[in-house]
Amino acid sequence: MLNTSARLLRLLSLLQARRDWSSADLAERLGVAPRTVRRDVDRLRSLGYPVVSTPGVAGGYRLGAGAELPPLLLDDEEAVAVAVGLRTAANGTVTGIEEASLRALAKLEQVLPARLRDRVNTLQRHTVRINREGPTVDADVLTRVAAACRDREQLRFDYTGHQGDSALRRVEPHSLVTKGNRWYLVGWDADRRDWRTYRADRMRLRTPNGPRFTPREPPEPDVAAWVQHRLAHQMWPFEARFLVHAPAERLADRTSGTVEPVDDRTCLLTLRGDDLRLMAVAVAFLDVEVEVLEPVELKEQLRALGERLLSSRI
Repeated sequence: MLNTSARLLRLLSLLQARRDWSSADLAERLGVAPRTVRRDVDRLRSLGYPVVSTPGVAGGYRLGAGAELPPLLLDDEEAVAVAVGLRTAANGTVTGIEEASLRALAKLEQVLPARLRDRVNTLQRHTVRINREGPTVDADVLTRVAAACRDREQLRFDYTGHQGDSALRRVEPHSLVTKGNRWYLVGWDADRRDWRTYRADRMRLRTPNGPRFTPREPPEPDVAAWVQHRLAHQMWPFEARFLVHAPAERLADRTSGTVEPVDDRTCLLTLRGDDLRLMAVAVAFLDVEVEVLEPVELKEQLRALGERLLSSRI
């Protein structure tokens, strides 16, 4: 059994890791009786930690917000992960947290053991980041969405679609998924009665949140893979199909589209996107002979692209 001091640190770590704990759960994790948990909670309160009792038959506890941030308990791997994450955030796609990330990093590095500082610095020295242009997301939006996922509270927000139109959405949030420099919310749309994805940079949250809800089973066990499939197959306004005079193996690593072999010398290529001109350029870069099957408008885009290239002065 842990001694009192070690048990208090373990209790504090558990309270920081999850929002709500029942007295029985804490007692089981610590290997003590519920009465001992109550005494340890009182000790934490006497040390200035705002531990709040939650009502209910079983009773429970949560670590409340205090006047000062209590010290965090991090193991070696967690400390390295936080330090690297803060450095990345200072140059990332989440707006409004760059300066705060640097301040937090400076405080963390002051207390990191030398062995961990060396690991963080080595990783940073040998990592090269390519800056990407694109939409950025306000940090407050991400933190509020994440909190709603955790607390199982319905979100209400104005959402701007592909065509620039805005509409109110009422969503039971499940999780945030990041791909490249974009963030997506996965949630159950209460009005459409279906699972949907929403780009976080197109969301304007309303206050307050909606009612709490009972969590649903996600559309797939692997939510990230589900979002990846939707991005590749379902969320784009244009779909183009080509007959490519080249074996499927030749295109396998050269396109993000779907490639289906027809025979040893030809294959079908399906691309999806929101701009026919960019799709024409993507096909031209494949450097293979293609026939446009659909849509007809894409044929005009490819023809116009070829004429512009032929008329260019070199």
